[in-house]
Amino acid sequence: MPRKKLTLSVDEDVIRKAKRYSRRHDTSISRLVTEFLSLLSDEEGFESPVVSRLRGVLASEVSVDEYRDHLVEKHGR
Repeated sequence: MPRKKLTLSVDEDVIRKAKRYSRRHDTSISRLVTEFLSLLSDEEGFESPVVSRLRGVLASEVSVDEYRDHLVEKHGR
């Protein structure tokens, strides 16, 4: 797929952290942004790659609402 430039406005502190992270993980900020954006589902309702990988992890008898309640109880909110 062809690549295109994208101009973003980001807080300086966030840029410093991103540069530090990218150096530690031997990657580029462009790659980090690309990977993050690829995790978003598109407007047509297709699943993100993360959701696709996790499909089937939750037992079929557990509803999404029950799982959400479990997460709130475990992590608060």
